[in-house]
Amino acid sequence: MTSARRRPNVGDLVDGIRAGDRQALARAITLIESTHQDHVADAARVLEPLMPLTGRAQRVGVTGAPGVGKSTFIEAMGTRLVAEGHRVAVLAVDPSSEVTGGSILGDKTRMEDLSRNADAFVRPSPSSDAGGGVAPRTREAMLLCEAAGFDVVLVETVGVGQSEFAVAHMVDTFALLLLPGAGDELQGIKRGVVELADVIVVHKADGDQQGQAEQARADYAAAQTVVQRGAAGWQPPVLSCSSRTGDGLDRVWQAVQAHRAALGEGGLAEKRRDQALHWFDEAVAASLRRDLLADPGAAAALPGLRQRVHDGVGAPPARAAHLAWVRCSTSCP
Repeated sequence: MTSARRRPNVGDLVDGIRAGDRQALARAITLIESTHQDHVADAARVLEPLMPLTGRAQRVGVTGAPGVGKSTFIEAMGTRLVAEGHRVAVLAVDPSSEVTGGSILGDKTRMEDLSRNADAFVRPSPSSDAGGGVAPRTREAMLLCEAAGFDVVLVETVGVGQSEFAVAHMVDTFALLLLPGAGDELQGIKRGVVELADVIVVHKADGDQQGQAEQARADYAAAQTVVQRGAAGWQPPVLSCSSRTGDGLDRVWQAVQAHRAALGEGGLAEKRRDQALHWFDEAVAASLRRDLLADPGAAAALPGLRQRVHDGVGAPPARAAHLAWVRCSTSCP
């Protein structure tokens, strides 16, 4: 992380990102991930002048259960897109180490070929226990990648908890990867996740699993007919592919492009406006929480109130209201 004693040159970072410099982009993302107060202010100064350069990329979220092969899929897809002339940025969110706070899996080491490509940028970031399986600054990192000239941004999530819902609030198209073999798994899929998916892909459709993958694809496709959709006019396709052989990857990307075309310019703009508002609301809530816990009186009262909630003494909302009262009684005019 950027040292608190060495504040970066904001102008150099902005110029470097405008020029498509991957090192400047990496340093800027490190800056926005910092929680040091000086870095927070500098990060805002980097992002603000770059905003006119954002919004031109296809934003695609990739999620699925651990073991489904998200990183393998993204490297295969990213390599294919680069070969077609795209510039591809990958924001790969790893689980955080409880010891160091850093990434455990290291997606950059699992996407060696793609990360070495001059037209690709792979950035692993620890989730830092952020809700939703995405890093706390994934949205800002995505905008920086767009400002650096990457026209496709792939966001890989941890794939646990509420990650599917979090990524849906920051991308244009949400792809859900599933393993071959429907059966009981079909019954165990959370309906809300399937309703969020714009493209559903049965992955690892190769070798001995090919027949099983095709059966799973047919089962999921049949299940889709009873899922109620929020977005009119788009029926999410259910596809199969193999990142190992490359079979089906073209069809998946064609589906991503078809979904964007179905949204239309107006629909895409409205979706992104809604996402920006959701981001703003989250930022306000986070700012209020920081301000609350920065108050000495509230910080001192917090452990005791948490213990009371743990012990079942009083309702949690009442204890939270009491914490706000403590802050106001010590800090309000």
